[in-house]
Amino acid sequence: MESAYPYLKSLHIIFVVSWFAGLFYLPRLFIYHTEAHTKPEPARGILLAEYRKNEKLLFNAIMVPAMWLTILSASWMLYLIPAWLEQSWMHLKLTFVAGVVAYHFYCRKLIYELRQDHFRHSSFQLRLWNEVATILLFAIVFLVVLKNALDWIYGVVGLLVFALVIMMAVRLVKRRREQKQQKP
Repeated sequence: MESAYPYLKSLHIIFVVSWFAGLFYLPRLFIYHTEAHTKPEPARGILLAEYRKNEKLLFNAIMVPAMWLTILSASWMLYLIPAWLEQSWMHLKLTFVAGVVAYHFYCRKLIYELRQDHFRHSSFQLRLWNEVATILLFAIVFLVVLKNALDWIYGVVGLLVFALVIMMAVRLVKRRREQKQQKP
């Protein structure tokens, strides 16, 4: 059974990549969907219908199966190596994974809201939301590779700095876009 571990780990990585591809792209669709809401007809109707269709397809056909396959393969690996559950780095990693699952289901909530033309978040807020998956991915990868929860304080501080850099970059891009739009 232990000889299956490298294959299982490879599949797990593939499922994680697939899931995160959706987690990175879906909020971009939310941004475009929100911005399309302000366009004049007939473009608005055409774009909104297309974004609704693409969001639903991405979520149901890619993200949901990838999430469950990620969880299944991870559970199987933990079954093969249960000692990991006694290690503090794994506890912290599973906490971040719970954050990814919560992010996933909040994205589903946003799909339902946008489908009902409820635009609660601005495109700028959605751009910031889009970076949450990146921050979670960084945290999980560093924990898995380093397997050291004792340095989690440095990791959290680094993660916060990284998050601030991303937020500043998003603001800078927004400011530049607005400046370009104001020039004749």
